[in-house]
Amino acid sequence: MMMDLPRLEDYEISPKTGFLPEKLPLQRLSDHYYDPWEDIASVLPALILTKRTRKLVDKMPELSIERIKNDKRELRRAYSILCFITHAYVWGVDTATDHLPSQIANPLLQVADILEIPPLATYASLILWNYKLILPTDADEELDLDNLTTINTYTGSIDESWFYLVSVYFEYKGAKCITRGLDAMQAVRDDDQKRVVEVLKYLAESIDMLGSVLMRMEEMCDPHTFYYRIRPYLAGWKNMADAGLPQGLRYGEEEKYRLYAGGSNAQSSLIQTLDIVLGVEHFPTGHRPSNEKGVSVHSGTNNFMNDMRQYMPGPHRRFLEHLSLVANIRSYVLEKNNPELTLAYDACLAMLKSFRDKHIQIVTRYIILQAKLYKKAGSTNTLRSGLSKTAENTEQKGTGGTSLLPFLKQCRDETGDPAAGEWGKKILGEGILKTRPKGKDVQNDDGKVVKKARLGLAGDWSSNSDDKTGHW
Repeated sequence: MMMDLPRLEDYEISPKTGFLPEKLPLQRLSDHYYDPWEDIASVLPALILTKRTRKLVDKMPELSIERIKNDKRELRRAYSILCFITHAYVWGVDTATDHLPSQIANPLLQVADILEIPPLATYASLILWNYKLILPTDADEELDLDNLTTINTYTGSIDESWFYLVSVYFEYKGAKCITRGLDAMQAVRDDDQKRVVEVLKYLAESIDMLGSVLMRMEEMCDPHTFYYRIRPYLAGWKNMADAGLPQGLRYGEEEKYRLYAGGSNAQSSLIQTLDIVLGVEHFPTGHRPSNEKGVSVHSGTNNFMNDMRQYMPGPHRRFLEHLSLVANIRSYVLEKNNPELTLAYDACLAMLKSFRDKHIQIVTRYIILQAKLYKKAGSTNTLRSGLSKTAENTEQKGTGGTSLLPFLKQCRDETGDPAAGEWGKKILGEGILKTRPKGKDVQNDDGKVVKKARLGLAGDWSSNSDDKTGHW
């Protein structure tokens, strides 16, 4: 018997807000019993500034989670603030510590266990459950990036808030990608080729919109500030020996050290949803399948991408597992061999690959180029934490602990591999997808300025990278 398509409500997903909660996150735990946590979280930027985080946390009482363990919104709030406190404690201002005291470690472990998510700052704690409205709106009014702000930050800076909020808005706008992906899969089951084409066209436009949202990062988040003041607090304790945690982190009275990757965009369930819907597979870095003579073909999936699923909330992780069992679009496109259907499918891949190109551009500007300017940045007396101590000749790793550019470039290139048509296979091959307006200067993966030409997709579809959507 054919497995049903996943129902969003079964996995704490909303057709309106996607992987964001449909109700706004709590801004504060309702029970005053938890004021010690909230009070420290509310002044965390000042505590980091005055280097007093550890001193105050060490004096905190250990609080029980009994009063909130049956309320999902309260648990999410507790998880978020405990994670903020944890990373501020671990990374400090100058020297990292490899031990988290019990008064924070124990409740964090318990809350994380209930939410089915690791006990450290993740995409969920930083993004999904850490935003609020600036001014109240009607319940049915859409979220607007210009009316959002963060609940907590490490630095209290506009840059850090904007860094999180762009991702919040990205997730919100991505809700349409989820629903349209499921609509296309249902149309495949109904063998309605016309409907599949129609939905895939809208899906391509929705993915293109996500790229436009991502590029707004530069509006209010300065690369230098991000690299030296924000990024260090996002790191976890896996592959962080150079940053001061060679063994990982020991939680409370536990004797063994734990190794966890830090918050990463790879922990966004939305991106992995798009990959699954479109049949994009990722492989271990350096082991991308190839038919070229002398190059071995590996099977399996990217270990890092699979690992990142473990950093998603349990229901979202199970949604991806369910979705992967019923994905049917690519096989249907190949079976029908319909030119219009093939074009619509390949256009979706083109927009997803273009999105990954833009992500690489952001990473280049915010991390790679900043690392190259390391010796010229600031004073030798400036105190720096964790990853911001990395020398310019050190291989740059993400907060998730993986080598940045090799991983991102391979993910980008793999996005074009499932192309169904001859045009798609040609245009989505190796390298950067050229979707920039003709003659406009942009930076390539290594930060060098080059000129790109606009790509017209078979004459029937074109994407304007400075736009809001593509046009059919």
